[in-house]
Amino acid sequence: MGAVSFFADIAGEMIAPILPLFIVSTLGAPATAVGLVDGAADLTASACRALGGWWSDRARRRKPTVLFGYSISALAKPLLALSAAWPAAMGARMLDRAGKGLRGSARDALIADSVDKSELGYAFGLHRAMDTAGAVLGPLAALALLRRGFDHRRIFEFAAVPAAASVLIVAAFVREARKPDAAPASERVGAPRARTPLPRAFWTFLAVYGLFALGNSSDSFLLLRARADGLSETRVILAYVLFNLVNASLAPATGRLADRWGRRRTVAAGLAVFTACYAGFALARASGVVWGLFALYGVYAALVEGSFRAVVSQFTDEGNRGTAHGVFQSVTGALAFSASVAAGLLWTRVGPAAPFVFGAACSALACAGLAAAATAA
Repeated sequence: MGAVSFFADIAGEMIAPILPLFIVSTLGAPATAVGLVDGAADLTASACRALGGWWSDRARRRKPTVLFGYSISALAKPLLALSAAWPAAMGARMLDRAGKGLRGSARDALIADSVDKSELGYAFGLHRAMDTAGAVLGPLAALALLRRGFDHRRIFEFAAVPAAASVLIVAAFVREARKPDAAPASERVGAPRARTPLPRAFWTFLAVYGLFALGNSSDSFLLLRARADGLSETRVILAYVLFNLVNASLAPATGRLADRWGRRRTVAAGLAVFTACYAGFALARASGVVWGLFALYGVYAALVEGSFRAVVSQFTDEGNRGTAHGVFQSVTGALAFSASVAAGLLWTRVGPAAPFVFGAACSALACAGLAAAATAA
C-alpha cells in the first residue's frame, strides 16, 4: 500500500500545487472559487469515506473498495485537463476526491488489520512517508514539465500515468490481511452480524479533532499566500516540495514516537506546531520567512497525519475499523469543506491573513483539548 500511495501521490501532487494557479490565472476565477473547488472536493470525499469504510466492514474485504477508489481517481486526471471554466474543474476534482474518499478509510483499515496494535503509529508513519515521497516527486515532475514549456492542462494529462500505475499495483500485488471466506456463514456479506459499537473515547477524540478541522482550510491557501508574499510560480512549487520532503523524512520517526510517547499526545504536539505555523503565515510579509513556515508545516504533518489514524485504529477491531475510519474522515472532511469555503470568503472580504488567524485559533483550542484528554488517559 505504501507503493500504491507513492505513485498515486506523484499523480495527485503534480496537480495540487498548480491547481489554484490554474483556477485563478488560466480560468480567470477569484480566490473564492479556489475555496469552493477545494471545499466541494473535500465534501465529496467525506461522503464517500463513510460509504467506503462501512462497505469494507460489511463485505469483510478491503481490497475491492481500495481498487475501485484508485481507479476512479485515475480516470479523473485527464478530465481536469478538459476544463474550460472553474465549475468544470470542480466537477473533475470532485470525481477525483470521490475515489480518494472511497479508498481512504478502507485502505487505512487494511493497513491496521496487517499489524499489531503496538506498532500502529509506526505502520501509519511508514505509509505516510512513502505516500509523501510521492508528494515530493510530483511537484518536481510538474516543475520540470513547466520548464519544458508544457502548460497546466498537459501536466494534468501526464498525471494520469502514475495514477494508472497505482491502480495496477493494487490489482496485482495487494493482498488481504485475513481470509474472509473462513468466517461463519452468519457473518458473510448480506447476513446480519453483531457490530462492536464505537467507544466513547473515539467520539471524544473526533469532537476535539473536529474543532481543529474546522479551521484547517485547504493547502491551496498556503500556496496563494506564498505567491502573494512574492514567490514566483517556480518557488511556490519548490516550497511545497520542501513541506513534503520534511514530512516524508520525519514521518516514520514520529510514528515510533507516537507508539512510545502516546498517540494523542503526539497529535496534540502536532497541533501546537500547526498553530505556530498558521500564526506565522498570518504575519508573514517577507518571502524568506515563507520557506521556514513551509518546513514547519511539514513537521506538523509528520506528527499528525499518521498518528491520528493510529488513534482511530486503536479504538477499534476488525469488525468496525473501516466504519470508524469512514466516520472520522467523513466528519472531519465535511468540516474541511466549511473551512475552505470560509477561508475563501475571509481572504476575499477581510484579507489574506484572516484565514490563518482563524485556523490558528481553532488549532490552539483543539490542542488544549487533546492535551487534557491525553493527560487524563
